[in-house]
Amino acid sequence: MRILIGLTYYRPHTSGLTIYAERIARALADRGHAVTVLTSHYRKDIPYEEVVDKVRIIRVPVLMRVSKGVIMPAFGPTASRLVAEADWIQLHLPQFDAAGIALRGRLLRKPTVVTYHCDLHMPPGFMSWTANQSVLLMNDLAARLTHRIVTYTQDYAEHSPYLSGYLKKIRVISPPVTLPETTDDAIRTFGQAHNPDSRSPVIGMAARFATEKGVEVLLEALPAVLEKYPRARVLFAGPYEGIVGEEAYARRLSRRIRQYIDGGVWEFVGELNPLDMVNFYRNIDLLVLPSLNSTEAFGLVQIEAMMNGVPCVASNLPGVRQPVLRHAMGRIAEIGDAGSLSKAILEVLDHRKEMQPDLENIRREYDPDRIAAFYEDLYTEIASELERHDK
Repeated sequence: MRILIGLTYYRPHTSGLTIYAERIARALADRGHAVTVLTSHYRKDIPYEEVVDKVRIIRVPVLMRVSKGVIMPAFGPTASRLVAEADWIQLHLPQFDAAGIALRGRLLRKPTVVTYHCDLHMPPGFMSWTANQSVLLMNDLAARLTHRIVTYTQDYAEHSPYLSGYLKKIRVISPPVTLPETTDDAIRTFGQAHNPDSRSPVIGMAARFATEKGVEVLLEALPAVLEKYPRARVLFAGPYEGIVGEEAYARRLSRRIRQYIDGGVWEFVGELNPLDMVNFYRNIDLLVLPSLNSTEAFGLVQIEAMMNGVPCVASNLPGVRQPVLRHAMGRIAEIGDAGSLSKAILEVLDHRKEMQPDLENIRREYDPDRIAAFYEDLYTEIASELERHDK
């Protein structure tokens, strides 16, 4: 079947949404489908069209940016052509352009599914507020026009202002998670590069350096952790410089972080490829997600960490708390509460050896091929409904 996947940003852009989209696109292609991704040409050094892992990627020129969004005048005509060619359509939200694709899918009677990743919270400012309202409006139209909406957990669906209005269309499908195999030498080399003094324990955080990720909560929790574990160390994996819309946030935290860097307590290891992410997980004792709001809906990195035997401490947010609750691999901390976070970190460190994951069950639940099969069933269900309606 010919599947069109639409989203604003695709790889090599790094976010939970783009990683999910890449994994499901590859899995569908591996199952024999012709997969095309329609996205933005958000960076000058990437091609307008290419094929990666059997997935065709078409990137539409960007005229201008509005906050974190993009304006693409050629998007509509390109979408019309690709929707006409497709058998199924999958859209990843939040996305301003999704409503237009969903409308084309509805008019041409193409099974259309929205995968909703998180609620949208834009930075302060009139332009950001305007962009936020526009995206919310278009997301709402996309929900009305699509046949089904996929989300990661029922917990998030029931608490999301967006999803709770469309519960009859909701289907819960776990996200696809997969990581490459590594070697003992690679794990050791990563550790020597990023923890040469073998300081212990090592606390990991894997995220973009962004306001909603709650970096300051971890900073405020560290003194209590260091009091008990004076040789504790933080490794932060992910983009941390020049994040659009996060410049003021980075400046506000820079002094505290610099003190920890100078003291050997904190290191930014940068944006890592999938193999080095495995080596990162194998060199930490726990992963923290001190996220602050519903822009975080699950936290794929929690499952990645658990697949490598690493427990997590996550905020008590709908959806985000589910990996720890499902798999009993860590603790939950109250949102934005540094005292609660430090207490949860210390509890995990004190009981680390008791937290052993059921690796076989975790790998099976999040296997991309299994998730792709669920999507196939969903599209078949919609196609049957459309066929019955025609009779």
